[in-house]
Amino acid sequence: MASTDTKAKSDDLAGLEAGLDALDAVEIRRTPVREVLVKKVFPPLLAVTLVLVVWQVLVSAKITEETKLPPLSAVWDSLSTMWLQGTLLEVIWTSVSRGLLGFALALAIGTPLGLLVARVKFVRAAIGPILQGLQSLPSVAWVPPAVLWFGLNDAMMFTVILLGAVPSIANGLVSGVDQVPPLFLRAGRTLGATGVKGVWHVIMPAALPGYVAGLKQGWAFSWRSLMAAEIIASSPDLGLGLGQLLENGRNNIDLPGVFLAIILILIVGIAIDLLIFSPLERWVLRSRGLLVKG
Repeated sequence: MASTDTKAKSDDLAGLEAGLDALDAVEIRRTPVREVLVKKVFPPLLAVTLVLVVWQVLVSAKITEETKLPPLSAVWDSLSTMWLQGTLLEVIWTSVSRGLLGFALALAIGTPLGLLVARVKFVRAAIGPILQGLQSLPSVAWVPPAVLWFGLNDAMMFTVILLGAVPSIANGLVSGVDQVPPLFLRAGRTLGATGVKGVWHVIMPAALPGYVAGLKQGWAFSWRSLMAAEIIASSPDLGLGLGQLLENGRNNIDLPGVFLAIILILIVGIAIDLLIFSPLERWVLRSRGLLVKG
């Protein structure tokens, strides 16, 4: 009789554990291509189409002058001309390569700096307010001193990018580390994860959401800083980037060229976010069970 009761209790316990596991389990499935197209691709395409339609209506109905808003055909002609001349991809790559390399340098500097500020109280008291101030300072303010320091070269460009992106990356990591539960740190120390091991196996994984948010903001600041530097500082030695293309359009009173440069800058910024940071963010959410499907 006792054996039967024990078996019954064991079965009940097993059933309870199975039920709790079922409640905690998160269904993860690959999103069908059709669903991706309907939910993620179609809405932005519809929004872009609506903007283009409104743009063309404003021009066709003479609501605005062509000297203020060029027709879409003129912008398309500028794009076709650059493509036929073979300069379109070159101009885009000049800016993209600078932006990505500058962001990589900012990542290499901002990550250890953020960890240092987050973990050392004296460093936080000394540098923390400075990082916050630098983050709020417009990146364009660094262009004149950078030109005076380094001249019109790539070192000037990277300096402006670093001064714009490093504070964002560091502050994002500091915010992420501040949100790590103390229990995680104590558990890590108990298991021998101290020093570099603790940072790699406990602090960085736990602070990943805040860190990724800082990376996204850091890229935005990198791209904005680069465009500001390319617009203000022009030189044949620097090559023709998107910012310089925009400035050339202004100097030549070429409004279609100006709008083409703006559109290309916007497209590159969105593309980098969709190709790099959005998948990274989804991976972080999925690894924590916060993304049900996709």
